[in-house]
Amino acid sequence: MKRRRLLAAGLILPSWPAIAQDTYPSKPVQIFVPFPPGGVADITARPLAHVMGRLVRQSVVVVNRPGAGGSVGAAQAARAAPDGYTLLLALSSISVLPVADRLQGRPAAYELDQFAPLALITADPTVLVVRADGPYKTLEDLVAAAKAKPGTINYGSSGVYGTLHVAMEIFAHAAGIKMFHIPYQGGGPAVAALLGGQIDALASGPAAAIGQIKAGKMRALAVWGDKRLAAMPDVPSMRELGYDATFFIWSGLFAPAATPPPILAALRDIVKRTVEDAEFKEAMDKVETPIAYLDAPAFKSFLDRDAERLKAAVERIGKVPEN
Repeated sequence: MKRRRLLAAGLILPSWPAIAQDTYPSKPVQIFVPFPPGGVADITARPLAHVMGRLVRQSVVVVNRPGAGGSVGAAQAARAAPDGYTLLLALSSISVLPVADRLQGRPAAYELDQFAPLALITADPTVLVVRADGPYKTLEDLVAAAKAKPGTINYGSSGVYGTLHVAMEIFAHAAGIKMFHIPYQGGGPAVAALLGGQIDALASGPAAAIGQIKAGKMRALAVWGDKRLAAMPDVPSMRELGYDATFFIWSGLFAPAATPPPILAALRDIVKRTVEDAEFKEAMDKVETPIAYLDAPAFKSFLDRDAERLKAAVERIGKVPEN
């Protein structure tokens, strides 16, 4: 009787219909990648979208929305309709950029709580690379040159305070050196700049660099991990070389925070089936990127811990001139 009176008075809000989970998706899905083609996020997003589309029998399309180190695409995804049809494939920089905006004295383009974490997809230590025909054979060569001529050895990144910028500044801080930062619109253009001789060094995800390393066009000097990469057993870690510099490029899938719970549940199920699919595993094996899948609750805990660590790193670096 009490429930009928509440319903009549309009005081019980309708719950999201259970059928929503069963009918989703009923139209094409977009995955925003806030970087140009060719970088770590793009390399992960394309096979992810392809396999997701096959499993749900709908078109799942990657849309590159580069700019401001990832802020432009992330902000657009944050403002998208929370209906499950616009998702974001982001890197670890998603938690850095709002902190960096405030540090630079401007309003944040978005806030991390505008997103619902769906799943961690991959996680890899960053790799410091130079041109194979360049003068730097070891990490110590690069450090010595930077100490001899502070601020003259340049490096590229995916944008100011983007993933690759923060990684290199963490290393520079640990090594006690000053380098000159040249930001690009994403990891892909930064790789092209290194190969073209416009920059001297680059922090890169292994997936974006390993082909060029094998082709003899790049040389890897060190990895930002606690140990060597299985795919690069001859490349030392920074920690073993005496530098307290650790940084992982991870990729994760997000939805706008207000997305209905049944749609989030459907998406989590779709992503789980995707990362377990043989075709997706094979695609990641080809670019030698290990899958590091975590479902939403574990990913949220991982994200919170990583965000605190990166926030401290960015605040230690301080305000950086935007060249």
